[in-house]
Amino acid sequence: MKHQENITAYLAAFVSELVNCGVTQVVVSPGSRSTPLAMLLAEHPGMHVHVHVDERSAAFFGLGIAKATGDPTAILCTSGTAAANYFPAIVEANLSRVPLIVLTGDRPHELRDVGAPQAIDQIHLYGKHVKWFVEMAPPESSVEMVRYARTVGARAVATALHSPAGPVHLNFPFREPLIPNLENKKSLFQMTEREKGYVGVELGKLQLSDGEYRHVAEAVSCTKKGIIVVGAIEDPTFTEAVIELAGKLQYPVIADPLSQLRSGKHDKTNIIDAYDTFLRNDDAKRVMKPEVILRFGAMPISKALSIFLKENEVATQYVIDGGGDWRDPSQLATHMIYADEVIFCQSISKLVEARESSDYLSTWQQLNLLAKQELNIIRDHQELSEGKIFSLIADLLPKKAALFVGNSMPIRDLDTFFHNNDKSIRIFANRGANGIDGIVSTALGVGTVMQPLYLVLGDLTFFHDLNGLIMSKLYQIPIRIILINNNGGGIFSFLPQANYRDHYEVLFGTPLDLDFSHAVSMYNGSYRTITDWNHFTSSFGQNLENDGLQVLEIMTNREDNLQEHRELWKRVSQEISRFLNGE
Repeated sequence: MKHQENITAYLAAFVSELVNCGVTQVVVSPGSRSTPLAMLLAEHPGMHVHVHVDERSAAFFGLGIAKATGDPTAILCTSGTAAANYFPAIVEANLSRVPLIVLTGDRPHELRDVGAPQAIDQIHLYGKHVKWFVEMAPPESSVEMVRYARTVGARAVATALHSPAGPVHLNFPFREPLIPNLENKKSLFQMTEREKGYVGVELGKLQLSDGEYRHVAEAVSCTKKGIIVVGAIEDPTFTEAVIELAGKLQYPVIADPLSQLRSGKHDKTNIIDAYDTFLRNDDAKRVMKPEVILRFGAMPISKALSIFLKENEVATQYVIDGGGDWRDPSQLATHMIYADEVIFCQSISKLVEARESSDYLSTWQQLNLLAKQELNIIRDHQELSEGKIFSLIADLLPKKAALFVGNSMPIRDLDTFFHNNDKSIRIFANRGANGIDGIVSTALGVGTVMQPLYLVLGDLTFFHDLNGLIMSKLYQIPIRIILINNNGGGIFSFLPQANYRDHYEVLFGTPLDLDFSHAVSMYNGSYRTITDWNHFTSSFGQNLENDGLQVLEIMTNREDNLQEHRELWKRVSQEISRFLNGE
């Protein structure tokens, strides 16, 4: 009985502290060694438990919940390869700054390295991909060890949230028997000391001194040829702060679709959203050379923009990062500024005098408008095509929808064709490691928090995470999936590999020739093959609420898609050159 008392008191205290610190969602994958923690998590009235039998998919599902809420989500699995299957989602959480509390059950010390079943080395299993690792002490019910369990819980949450946010890993070695004592339900989670939380952690924000802000303000005030580049950033207060700064400086804002700046009620006068197309033109790049660059958030998706930044290495470039990381893969930064992005924008705005106009900004705006006008020609195309999907999607999505976009071609087409609108559409993607794994699961995790939910992805990405669809069936999560099926890896058609045809289809094209309707049916979903654009718009526009899983499959051709993109880029480039050369 002493063992059961130890494991119950210790873990009840730990779970209580998680809930006290704001962790209210956990994704549990069934297993034996994690039994005591799973049962106590399920028992706590403040914890919402999701059960997912596939650990890889479960971790991405938890990632999606954390993405949508901004709060730490816990994930729990048993020992052995179950824990190893968490690895891809943990890598993504680390690189995309998503707070996860990773809980793994483990064999006790005496069963390690002796050939015991389901026992692997779980010490620092995720290496540098987690912010903090703790090998938890074996459970005890003493006052000191209950304090220890609570303190670790509070510290884990604070560490996961502290900028830059990310995953932490707590490994729990449990001896048998594994069943906690749940008889005293009323007092199970009552703490004898500091009932509302053992230790509070106050998380501050990085910022500069007043003198340093003045120095930056003086520098940006000296030039009108400046641009603001914004990649993925999730702070909702950032939008108004950066728009105010751009308005005062009269700088164009190069807004990645994950910046959340392209959709909403805010002023979008300075928001440039077609840069990926017109920055492929040499005349445009020559005219638009910046002298100052302010960059916020993760690196943007656009390769054309990345090349443009590289070609302007002489510009003074400030990288502002409230997480204190080194986000500069091209080694172009002249100044790394570790300051909260919102505080930085507000501080500089107060110190600079507002400009009334800027010819430089006006030229950016004219090129942006011209590019969008030419890109909209794709709406006249009658054939089913990948680019037209994203050109139409902003019109078709309801207000305040959640749009999750898969990697490879979909996210790039979103960048090209998803333009400024007032619908407050929140866009999600897994751009930390840019992988195609776990996309369905992450999107469904978002769907537990935000509705209506739409997911656009390719056939390889869909195939890679078919297991994730089970959560829509089990928890009745409505999701409408637009499946772009070009029968393989469409993005490789745009890469140098496509010039080497001998082994291209086998190594890169990788056609699957799958009928996905059977998989959708297995998860009680509805499936439609889109036949034309009228069919697409009518199907897309049907009410999603409580309709569960719906898949709209659009069959496209990789080679036709490549040619369509090239023709559009050429068309835009020709018009841009004519405009700039006064023709």
